[in-house]
Amino acid sequence: MTKRKKRTILALIGFFITGGIAFLGGYQVMLAPNVQKDGFLYIPTGSTYQQVKDSLIKNDFLRNPRFFDIWQRQKSYQNLVRPGRYELRKGMNNRELVTILRSGKQTPTRLTFNNIRTLDQFASRVSDVLEMDSASLMDAILDPDFLERNGLTRYNVKAIFIPNTYDMWWNIAPSQFVERMRTEHERFWNEDRRRRATARNLTPIEVAILASIIQAETNRVSEMPTMASVYLNRLRRGMLLQADPTVKFAVGDFTLRRILHAHLRYESPFNTYIHRGLPPGPVNFPSPTSLDAVLNSPSTNYLFFCARADFSGYHVFATTHAEHVRNARLYWAELNRRGIR
Repeated sequence: MTKRKKRTILALIGFFITGGIAFLGGYQVMLAPNVQKDGFLYIPTGSTYQQVKDSLIKNDFLRNPRFFDIWQRQKSYQNLVRPGRYELRKGMNNRELVTILRSGKQTPTRLTFNNIRTLDQFASRVSDVLEMDSASLMDAILDPDFLERNGLTRYNVKAIFIPNTYDMWWNIAPSQFVERMRTEHERFWNEDRRRRATARNLTPIEVAILASIIQAETNRVSEMPTMASVYLNRLRRGMLLQADPTVKFAVGDFTLRRILHAHLRYESPFNTYIHRGLPPGPVNFPSPTSLDAVLNSPSTNYLFFCARADFSGYHVFATTHAEHVRNARLYWAELNRRGIR
């Protein structure tokens, strides 16, 4: 074999060895497990690649940040950063990690809300779970075009947000969130529920208003339908509803345990002691249970109810004012005995 042939063979061997090393190195960069724990990566809207990388490092997701950096450059991820909430699994390699981030295949987050009274509280709750801030959400909820388009007001718009658990994209825009809630509201109000509302001479919004009062009156689900029948009877007769929760909402003090005459005279469209009919909007965010309690209300002759003097949380119902006064005196006497002012 000539020296020239030997040099050629050695050069080829060196080429294949170098290529093999490069291949194995690329294989290691691509397929070696690099995510070292389970968790969620949050990428805010407008983030750069450097911010994503910093977040991965700060939250201790990467075993080898350099390998991730090498692979993302090959896939041009730095030009395709997508916001969202991404589920990362321990043992993911760089190819899997970059693929999921590039694709924008985020994992929905679960939003649950209940026991909320005001729009401010609602916006705060949502902003605790989703990317949006509460001020932007309030602007979207009270947007004049949205309200007009859907026949709503700033007072009754709460009725379209039905407490439940919803799967949401973490980075959903405020306006999209509001539209999603409106869609969920329409889904809840199926043909059967609308039929039952009509049978009680109520619109879905009016059902929500009445349900909010009942929800504030009692947490005893079993008596909610009967309580609804009382208010429906009063509405039919043109009587004042005289619902204490509307007074608490009007004065802005939900901690009141005893409604005084000064509270009853407080001027507000929500005060049903001085204004007939339903208030202009819900006094809280009524749950599906409360809404269905109104729709399932029985036919009764009751016109009054009062909290039981045993403080059990239940109420005693009455058909006449004289009977109601006797019940109320027992309750007030117990308030005095317990020193509740």
